[in-house]
Amino acid sequence: MQLSNLEIVPGQRIVKHLGLVQGSTVRAKHAGKDFLAGIKNIFGGELMAYTELLQESREEAMKRMVEQAEAVGANAVVNIRFSTSSVTMGAAELFAYGTAVVLEPRA
Repeated sequence: MQLSNLEIVPGQRIVKHLGLVQGSTVRAKHAGKDFLAGIKNIFGGELMAYTELLQESREEAMKRMVEQAEAVGANAVVNIRFSTSSVTMGAAELFAYGTAVVLEPRA
């Protein structure tokens, strides 16, 4: 499965458009990590626990998007985008979406 945040894949041409595919996950903060992040807010610096949480969330959302694309017969997803939103206090959704297509090499 080829993945691209561009509308095209260089050297390939889109021969079939299969529509929008998406994947999402909702994750909650861990209370212990939230406490440590609060301390980090006092002194500054990267909140590694949240960075890891978002990375895991992106990977899970992408995996689900790819599974949906494979289910409709795509060999690529183009124009991929990410979005986040707060669902409730302490939980956020990460949403990945793009256009499922069938590609073939340019002649």
